[in-house]
Order: sequence, then C-alpha cells, then structure tokens
Amino acid sequence: MSVDEPCIITCALSGAVANKQQCAGIPYTPEEYAKEVRRARDAGATMVHIHAREPNGTPTVAVEHYRAITQAILADTPDIIINYSTGWVGLPMAERVGHIAELRPEIGALNMGSMNYAKYSPTRQGFVFNFVFENNFEDIIFLLQKMNEAGVKPECECFDVGHIESVGPLIDLGVLTPPIQFSLIHGVLGGISANARNLAHMASVVPPGCTWGVIAVSRDQWMMAGASAALGGNVRVGFEDNFYLPSGEMASSNGDLVEAAASLIRLQGRAVAEPAQARALLSLPSEPDRSAVLGG
Repeated sequence: MSVDEPCIITCALSGAVANKQQCAGIPYTPEEYAKEVRRARDAGATMVHIHAREPNGTPTVAVEHYRAITQAILADTPDIIINYSTGWVGLPMAERVGHIAELRPEIGALNMGSMNYAKYSPTRQGFVFNFVFENNFEDIIFLLQKMNEAGVKPECECFDVGHIESVGPLIDLGVLTPPIQFSLIHGVLGGISANARNLAHMASVVPPGCTWGVIAVSRDQWMMAGASAALGGNVRVGFEDNFYLPSGEMASSNGDLVEAAASLIRLQGRAVAEPAQARALLSLPSEPDRSAVLGG
C-alpha cells in the first residue's frame, strides 16, 4: 500500500449496540439503510459494513433481514461494496456466519482473536460494559471455511498486534489466502490504544502485499483517520464507531462522517477511491455476483 494509491472509505452504518435515542441517524429499516448508504456513497464511501437490524431496531443475524436491507441498498446504490459482520457475543458460530454463507457478500469481517472488551468511565468510576469477546482459532477457522465455500473475501479485524501475527498458521493451513485485507482497530479497552505511533507499528506488521485500514472508536476516529491516510492506509467511519464530526457536533447522517473523512484524506494529498478502484485494490472481482442476495 502507498500514499500514491487512492484511499478506500468504508462506512459502518449502525453497529449492533447504539440506538436512535443515542443518535437519531442510526438506520433500522431497509429504507433507512438505503438512504444512509446513498448519502455515504455520494460523500465518497465505496464500501459499507452492515450489522442488520429488525425494523424496530433490534440487532439480528437473521438472513431475511440482511437480505431485505441489502436489496434496498443495491436498488439505490448498485456499485457499493457490501461487507457483512460476524461480530456477536453468545451465539453459535454457525449463526454468526449464516447470513454470509447464504447471501455471499463481497467481504465478510471476522475478529482475529479473543480479548477483554470493555469501556471504562472515569466519571462513574466503573465499567460501562465489560465482557470477554471469544474468538479462538477453531472458531476463526470455521468462519474462514464458510467464507471460502461462499466465495467471500475475509476482512481480518485486529484489535492488537498479535491478532495480525495470528494469520501465519491460517495461511499455512490454507484457510486464508494472501493478499489479505486487515482492519486495524484502536481505542477499545482490552485492545491497543488509539494513537498514531501504535497505528504505524501495527501497519508495519501487516504482511507485504496486503491491504489495511484503520477503525477507531469515538472522537479519536479523526486523529486516526488522518494518520492512516498519511501512512497509505484506508479509513472506516460511521455510526457504529463514532457519532461526532471533527467539530464536536453530532452528525445527522453517516454521509456527514464520510464527507469529513474524504476531506481529511484529500488534505493528505490522496484521492478518494471509486468502487472500481477499491475492488482492484482489494483483489475483488470487478463485477460482483449479486445473485444470492437479489434472487431471494
């Protein structure tokens, strides 16, 4: 990866934790997802990361909701790269990956290791949440096998340096094939903290020939997005990770966050990738096969 290459902006639309009471722009219905993706695409996003919701806002892994949301998105924004999550706590692995196996998005994200996953409030002197996010090698291999069978490119989400280095045995086993797409996640308590030096070190561990981008939570997102763009990486923004613009004002839509990210990228002297460029950089087919999601 190089600063001479266009920067891919991914938009994580909703996540599975926050709700409209916290941020009114978080989409619940297929129609709301479609509008948010259109706004994000118009602002410069080329990929969307989807956690599905039921129309009442309840997070879900049900295939029918992923299908309805994705069909609505593609009806309005047919060139966008679709990326599904497998992140969930307390569900069997088969359910965590079932929507990917059946609907075959271009990319499926998976977490590359187990970790304490928490948020601490100094004001409250207590944890806002505190749990163990379990992703052992047996589970990771299962997810990769299901993605391989479906023809879906894995995106390896890494919360610390050791998660990147965990790909070695998976490559040797033949369940992960370079070039690999990495998301380097900063700012979750239990994982690596959000600062540019940490990002530079993580990026230096990424195997040659692979692609990477940064994910950072809360308002550190902007510092880390700028650092990633300067280092030649890609950028993810969106309501899953952060509600606020660099000014401190709450964004009204995911598109506002993407627009701010695109400005940061251009200030580093880089272009914002278009979908065709992003597919080439990520080693994806130039023409995605949508038959599984559109045929249902």
